[in-house]
Amino acid sequence: MPKKQSNTQKLLAICEARCAALGYELCDAGFEKEPSGLYLRVYIDKEGGVSLDDCERAHRDLQPRLDAFDYDFMEVCSPGIDRPLKRERDIEKNLGNRVEVRLYKALEKQKTFLGALVSMNKEKVMITENGTEFTFPAANVAQVRLVPDLSGKLIPVFEIMFMNTAIRNLIRESKTHQIDAAIQAG
Repeated sequence: MPKKQSNTQKLLAICEARCAALGYELCDAGFEKEPSGLYLRVYIDKEGGVSLDDCERAHRDLQPRLDAFDYDFMEVCSPGIDRPLKRERDIEKNLGNRVEVRLYKALEKQKTFLGALVSMNKEKVMITENGTEFTFPAANVAQVRLVPDLSGKLIPVFEIMFMNTAIRNLIRESKTHQIDAAIQAG
């Protein structure tokens, strides 16, 4: 007897197929509860990055196909230059790149570690920094994100601001009038 697919598996299957047909890479899709309601977020990418037109095109294609799911708002967006690494192809593509590992529980009074990604799988995450290797049990890892290399690159100021969690939250909560204070605070 075949196993029943979860809503998330169904969502990912639909989004994966449609994104591939449109020429995009599906980075992630899922439901996120926020005070204003349940968001369905789809993160897409392509070589050279995605534009607002790409996001709109994918949104128009996906939205009627995802009507069967229960959500209040739908967003299609770029994963950003500080994207979280979740899928196997993201991990393979970013081996050796600088990442930030955030832990659920502190290790030696520290919850955030930076280093070059050595490996990442269902059991562990391994990074190296200045010749020291760090291995974390996957069950203790909250998130692994790319650390963008901004040296010699021109990127939109919005991307730099959006990398900061406090600023990202202010934008999502429509409190943009408080961004200057957040920048001053660091």
